[in-house]
Amino acid sequence: MGEKFVMSFSGGKDSTLALYRMIKRGYEPVGLLVTFKKGKDSSFTHSIKKDLLYKVSKSLDIPLLIVECDMNNYEKEFTKTLLKAKDMGAKICVFGDIDIVDHRKWCEDRCSEANIKCELPLWQEDREALVYEFINEGFETVIKIVNLKYLPIDLLGQTLNKDVVKRIKDLGSDPCGENGEYHTFVVDGPIFKNKIKYIQNENVVDNNYGILDISLV
Repeated sequence: MGEKFVMSFSGGKDSTLALYRMIKRGYEPVGLLVTFKKGKDSSFTHSIKKDLLYKVSKSLDIPLLIVECDMNNYEKEFTKTLLKAKDMGAKICVFGDIDIVDHRKWCEDRCSEANIKCELPLWQEDREALVYEFINEGFETVIKIVNLKYLPIDLLGQTLNKDVVKRIKDLGSDPCGENGEYHTFVVDGPIFKNKIKYIQNENVVDNNYGILDISLV
């Protein structure tokens, strides 16, 4: 195996594709770094429950490294967890960001603080091509959050396939959702040992965002 790395992991399609590429290149993952809202059972950005992400961790056979934080100490706690990953042998932290410069700077700053290399395997690639690569490689993902300013709530719970990507484009949104139009939860694919089974509950609307509430079977 190549150098060890820790994956900044949201549970969504971009971080999963970045993880997949690194594994295919021979790098060895030591952990999935996931940020959770302090005192809450759901992750930042994608609102995925801990038990679901533990199930993903088990299916991928990669340990979960949980960061519990709020917006006041998010950066500090993230860096502290990078240092823990270094103790586990990680030489690199990998991110799934594509082309937003401010996001890349944030990633590089955290890695600089922890004195660990920063890697963005998807950087500056065509957004739409990345979505189709993800689908063509055999991954399955469900739409978990939509920004209701751009996309309708009925997209929640739909599997992201080529027809859905076309619909998102036709609605005038970025097919990859890189601007926050939607977020996903990956439930199966070539690096999963088992598909993640879940129950779909009621949709929740919070501050112009539609959120798919799901729980383990």
